[in-house]
Amino acid sequence: MKLGASATAASYRLIVRNSVGSTNEEAMQLAREGDPGRLWLIGREQLQGRGRRGRTWSSPPGNLYASLLLIDAAGPERLPELGFVAGVALLTALREIIGDDPRLGLKWPNDILFDGAKLSGILLESSLLPSGAIACVAGFGVNCRSRPSNLPYAATDLATIGTLLEAPEDVFLRLSNAMAASLQVWAAGAGFADIRRTWLANALGLGEPIRVALGTTELSGVFETIDARGRLIFRQHGATRAIEAGDVFLPVRAPVTQTHLDACRV
Repeated sequence: MKLGASATAASYRLIVRNSVGSTNEEAMQLAREGDPGRLWLIGREQLQGRGRRGRTWSSPPGNLYASLLLIDAAGPERLPELGFVAGVALLTALREIIGDDPRLGLKWPNDILFDGAKLSGILLESSLLPSGAIACVAGFGVNCRSRPSNLPYAATDLATIGTLLEAPEDVFLRLSNAMAASLQVWAAGAGFADIRRTWLANALGLGEPIRVALGTTELSGVFETIDARGRLIFRQHGATRAIEAGDVFLPVRAPVTQTHLDACRV
């Protein structure tokens, strides 16, 4: 496991551990101990992997579990934008492996799907340190050689997709470079408009009917855009609503076959 050349040149560092509880929690603990940030922490397996809203996440060896620790990356009001920065970076890395396939895209806020099935997810967490600095950790989970079972939604992995490169090392090498580039574009929030533009260009469900679960409440409407803060703009019964957090469910479509894709390219 190694950093890409661009990430190394930008002074990012890497720690790899065979087994961790949670890469996010481990990275946050290093922040509490005074780590200056720009640190990638990778676990070859996680024993206490977490998803959004505290959900447990199966993390066996063979997939990528990587967290990036940043210290004072931006003002507190801009830190939620890092989820979109991370999403754009991971999509860039996966496109280098999968190619420019229309089945690959971003689901709000930062899951990546392939042909309607979840391929990867990102968990963003932040904490105020005793020093007064803010630690932010972006955790990346990518299904490389296996995927969780018994999920309430479809999931996939690179091995099932049939890519030539499927090892966690292949993904991380590209991700570390792409994340360094996306952070440079973002520029602590000054360049979020560019990140937002790229995110929207690769968004799934845009302009289509979707469902959004807000705790025990579920809404149905049309996904119109994301605003300048990254909130989902949702139209329901002629009125728009800005949603800051929720679970999005996209319309279920028939799988896109390679034969169909080849026919579309003729």
